[in-house]
Amino acid sequence: MTDKALSMIGLATKAGRACTGEFAVSAAVKRGRAFLVIVASDASAATIKSYHDMGEYYSVPVIEYGTKESLGRCCGREYRASVAVTDSGFAKRIMELTEKGI
Repeated sequence: MTDKALSMIGLATKAGRACTGEFAVSAAVKRGRAFLVIVASDASAATIKSYHDMGEYYSVPVIEYGTKESLGRCCGREYRASVAVTDSGFAKRIMELTEKGI
């Protein structure tokens, strides 16, 4: 069974509508370009807290989803602890899919 949410994250990355890595994600949020931040559920507690705090401050939704390995694989990298989605349509669809657990 394929994970549709991870597939959508991969599609957003390939379309140039997502960025990965701590610095790129932070920059996208601070510049107001991020519509959604996805943090790997196996990231450190400090990493998860910092993204939740940043999301709250900048009014960007932050969800915990997948693992560092699964996020990295769908983005064409080895491991990624965070992804910022910079397109509102992709962000909305990914949030719908993660809420349903599809």
